[in-house]
Amino acid sequence: MRFGEAQERHRRAEEKRLATLERKRAEHRQAEAQALDEVAAFNRKLDEEREAYRAGEPSAVEAHLKAVLDASEYPLGFPHEHRVAFRPATGDVLIEIHLPPEAVVPTARGYRYVKNRDETTVLPRPEKERKEIYASVLAQVALRTVHEVLTSDPDRIVNGVILNGHVKTIDRATGQEVSPCLVTLSASREQFGKLRLSQVDPTQCLRGLNALVSPNPYDLEPIRPIVEFDLSKYRLMDSMDVVAGLDSRPVLVKLTPTEFEHLIRQLFEAIGMEAWNTQASKDEGVDAVAVSKDPVFNGECIIQAKRYSKLVGVESVQALAGVVEHKRAAKGVLITTSWFGRASHDFARQHGRLQLIEGPELKYLIKEHLGKDVIPGPVPPKKRPSR
Repeated sequence: MRFGEAQERHRRAEEKRLATLERKRAEHRQAEAQALDEVAAFNRKLDEEREAYRAGEPSAVEAHLKAVLDASEYPLGFPHEHRVAFRPATGDVLIEIHLPPEAVVPTARGYRYVKNRDETTVLPRPEKERKEIYASVLAQVALRTVHEVLTSDPDRIVNGVILNGHVKTIDRATGQEVSPCLVTLSASREQFGKLRLSQVDPTQCLRGLNALVSPNPYDLEPIRPIVEFDLSKYRLMDSMDVVAGLDSRPVLVKLTPTEFEHLIRQLFEAIGMEAWNTQASKDEGVDAVAVSKDPVFNGECIIQAKRYSKLVGVESVQALAGVVEHKRAAKGVLITTSWFGRASHDFARQHGRLQLIEGPELKYLIKEHLGKDVIPGPVPPKKRPSR
């Protein structure tokens, strides 16, 4: 009888064990299938990002380069902050990095043990030597950043690098936080590829690249960046050639809004500026961004294009002024196929950084720079209203 009971207990225990085993196997199969799905989804996303990168999509290129710079290891005390903006129109990447402060150079050259006093004394590093080391450190960080960007781009999407190096510090005169630019350079892939970085003197190498370097970086004496705008503030779109498709005497108000915005971008390019259109619904009122190529008078210009047949109200001019201030742009240009009122002209004149271009002036500019005779739109009334 006891044997029969033992057999029954064993049978129930075995059934329970087999049921548990089957449940665990099912859970394992489910977890394995989920893991495979996650791997497949990750690989699909990776493939999509790779294709987007190879297509030169700004967000994909910027994400890749940010990951590269994030993975770069630096000594203790070095900042690890950067911003990246890719300009597909030129293939240039704009990089802003934070450089280490002057405190990374030790004030002590070494230490000496004095036996008769049983103490260690500091051997101070001469000020001249500290300044030379700090200048070299800044040059090395700048060169290393450009090198990492270009070598991490085997598909050669990036044609060149524009780099601004800033230092976060405290202004000794005001006690306020400041971020002076100490190094700025622009180097093409071809130009940088000729360097043998293992054998160059960093500071002399920067001079060879025509970089601008603070004359007194240890004293945080700032310089003006080669380019001091940030295209990452805007979502840019691919350019289209509107001029080639224009009729002999097109009426501008009959163009689509997108065609008109691209026409204005081409006009600014013909004038001698670099220009990009922004994506619809994401531009915060910005239709295009233009940058002067002049090395002395460079600056960012925000453009709004109004394909109107009636008066453009003063509220549009005031809105542009707000965008100019928000984006910290050097200038704002409001272009229309129609005209502005007296209040708009007065407001633009008082603001100082706004320019209004009406239909007749737009017609002249297109004829002068694009070689097209256009009809802007309706003729404005002889007496303009105040708004």
